[in-house]
Amino acid sequence: MPTDHKAQVAELIADYRRSRDQLGTVQRAFREVRETASSEDGLVTATVGPRGTLVDLRITENAYQRYRAAELAQVVLRVTEAAAALAAVSAERALAPLLPVDADPRAVLDGSGDLTEAELNLRPPRADEDFEQQNWLRAGGER
Repeated sequence: MPTDHKAQVAELIADYRRSRDQLGTVQRAFREVRETASSEDGLVTATVGPRGTLVDLRITENAYQRYRAAELAQVVLRVTEAAAALAAVSAERALAPLLPVDADPRAVLDGSGDLTEAELNLRPPRADEDFEQQNWLRAGGER
């Protein structure tokens, strides 16, 4: 029974296009992630993007009267961290459709993927173990 290579190639191309379209959808959703958090008193509001990068910060006039500079800085940090935590969850949700069922979106976004803790903590080779730096040729052609 002859194999229909044209049909196989057409199916592979169709699969590729579906995957590419899905990737585009996920990338757009990821780029659109914006999360906002406010201080309990509502005087400070931070908005971050998908990687927790601050994209907007609102500080009311009353905040300058209520907080000293160091206190206000701490409020800004806390609110930004809260918004970043929300954005991380939203980014994980955006990425999840591309991943296998058993994959951890947070691990992928953190850059660890499916590596174990031991694999992530590999120590660099010592100088005497770094074979790239060793000269394998001996003077005078000796062996």
